[in-house]
Amino acid sequence: MKKIELIFLCLLFLGLFSCTQKKETEQGPPPPPQVSVYEIKAREVPIYQELVGQVYGFKDIGISARVEGYLEGIHFKEGFPVKKGMLLYTLESQQFEADVAAKMSGVAAAETYTTESKTYLDRIEPLAKEKAVSQSDLDSAQAQYDVGLSQIKAAKANLRAANIQLGYTKIYSPISGIIGKTKAKVGDFVGRQPSPIILNTVSRIDTVLVQFFITESQYLMFMRRHMAQIEKGKFEEVEKANLELILSDGSIYKHKGTPDFVNREVDPQTGALLIQASFPNPDELLRPGQFAKVKGEIEVVKDGILIPQRCLIELQGTFSVYVLGAENKVQMKEVKVGPKIDSFWLIREGLKSGEKVVYEGLQTVKDGTVVDAKVVHVPFKDEEKK
Repeated sequence: MKKIELIFLCLLFLGLFSCTQKKETEQGPPPPPQVSVYEIKAREVPIYQELVGQVYGFKDIGISARVEGYLEGIHFKEGFPVKKGMLLYTLESQQFEADVAAKMSGVAAAETYTTESKTYLDRIEPLAKEKAVSQSDLDSAQAQYDVGLSQIKAAKANLRAANIQLGYTKIYSPISGIIGKTKAKVGDFVGRQPSPIILNTVSRIDTVLVQFFITESQYLMFMRRHMAQIEKGKFEEVEKANLELILSDGSIYKHKGTPDFVNREVDPQTGALLIQASFPNPDELLRPGQFAKVKGEIEVVKDGILIPQRCLIELQGTFSVYVLGAENKVQMKEVKVGPKIDSFWLIREGLKSGEKVVYEGLQTVKDGTVVDAKVVHVPFKDEEKK
């Protein structure tokens, strides 16, 4: 009886297995994997370069004492605007006032001597005409008067110099702008030569200057491009040359800048060339000493091929993509990449307009896989603005 039950169970198991196998055969192979593909469209692609620069005031004027002395007064608020001609510092002036008084005395003495010489000359001239005195006496009197006139000129020149020195005890702002933190306090001795202390700096910042360096090869590329534009008569593009400023927090400064200075030489030690650009700063957001990135257009690629970065597969420095071919088969292609542009990558070689590359589902395909493809739209930044 037990043997009959065992045989019955075996036949039942074989029947179920054959039904399952038949069911799987009737269902056929698994469906192709679903992937998203990006269709390539050639477009004009501007290439930008970002370079680190430093901000300077349109004018950064150092304030220093032109005479030696103790600082007596500070007449401004640190970090606030000052006007041209505003009194900033005063130095002790007693010794300079005393010098002015001494020089005034010298002028008075010279004028007194000259007056006496003139009186004597006026008295002796008639006598000389009547031969009552010798010609040598007349010449001596004339010489004394001339000496007096010269002494007056010298004394007055010394008085002017003393007044200038006295004037240096009051230091005024040479420009309108923002003044910084004072580097000397009341009671400090300042103005000692040959290296007098810089008391402060006043900066005009309604316009700022940004200085940055480019390599020699970048300079040659810029110049060749500009010369080509000039030859084609595109003077507006050459003059425009707008630059963007990327601040330290990653934000884009709202005002564009223009290059206004190129150094005369390339530094032979670093191979770099100094460039200066000016940026409007009406809100005074930018301050001297800030660091920022200067972004400028260096090249425009005609019919450029851009694909999303996630389409690329990198292996040991080699880049490749899966391209959708005939009958929805994917094929792996090696490509040569250019610079990154936001979330896209410029392809220099290997792809052309109209081809479709796998965008999502890379992990489910390999070379020759038949896929169920769906075209997706990934907007480029210029399209997003529109």
